[in-house]
Amino acid sequence: MASTVILHHIKYKFLCVNVDITDFGVHYLIENDLLEWQAESVAEFLYKEEGLNKTAIGNFLGEREEMHLQILKAFVGLHEFSDLNLVQALRQFLWSFRLPGEAQKIDRMMEAFATRYCDCNPGVFQSTDTCYILSFAIIMLNTSLHNPNVKDKPNLQRFVTMNRGINNGEDLPTELLTKLYASIRSEPFKIPEDDGNDLTLTFFNPDREGWLLKMGGRVKTWKRRWFILTDSCLYYFEYTTDKDPIGIIPLENLCVRKLEDTSKTYCLELYNPKGQKIKACKTENKGRVVQGKHQSYKLSAASAEERDNWIEAIRASITKDPFYDLVSLRKRKVISNTSS
Repeated sequence: MASTVILHHIKYKFLCVNVDITDFGVHYLIENDLLEWQAESVAEFLYKEEGLNKTAIGNFLGEREEMHLQILKAFVGLHEFSDLNLVQALRQFLWSFRLPGEAQKIDRMMEAFATRYCDCNPGVFQSTDTCYILSFAIIMLNTSLHNPNVKDKPNLQRFVTMNRGINNGEDLPTELLTKLYASIRSEPFKIPEDDGNDLTLTFFNPDREGWLLKMGGRVKTWKRRWFILTDSCLYYFEYTTDKDPIGIIPLENLCVRKLEDTSKTYCLELYNPKGQKIKACKTENKGRVVQGKHQSYKLSAASAEERDNWIEAIRASITKDPFYDLVSLRKRKVISNTSS
């Protein structure tokens, strides 16, 4: 009975998304002889135990310590990808946890996935690099096709073109790419929803989230809003439990800077450097979506450090795509290997 209570306590801890809490939970089980500190045992616990937070699992598996790497390998080994096409395998894999937001963690996890897929399906790709690159292309295609803020939807031809030469210098069969494209177009990835937020169907972990004060557009008053930064967009909600945002601010063509404001401290401002009105949208009380009326967005944080962290995160979101960087690096590796 006591062990059951402890196990439920740890499962409750796993509902927190903080990686330290996750690490604590695993080691607490080990110290109480409820779990062995063996890669296979921990991996099976993370894979099979119901009710664990999928974000916390992703963060735990992405750590670079040797034991974590062994647990990741064992965790991926619990997936059976034989006779599945790459989209089918990715659907299974990405449902068992949530990809962390840190590029190096993503790299380690997708490397482990590519290795496992190729082991289960020998001969489909000429190398794990090919599987790795195409997996990222599929994930990015999923976002491009199903995120309503992406206006330029890639067609099949563009998807085929962007994956030319990735099979050790050769092209993948057009029939294969067509089947993968059609699968994603017809059904987006289902991403585990730990926070009840429907937006997670089209993106993974947010780059940053938290409370900020926002200056109104028409009525110049400050209101507290919950902001989520992801996929080069700022979404803001009235409450953290809301499923739909009351406003969306695409960050394309915008800049961010510190702002001195006499009414509030620790302010930052989103603005268009060309002085144009920002193309954003908001939801009115009756649920009607209308275009925002902001020339700029003025936000206020709780401290100078928090303001600076938001500015840094927004700038990084505008200028950097970790998926793109990881794939570009791997493509260069494939090209250099085939040309040498």
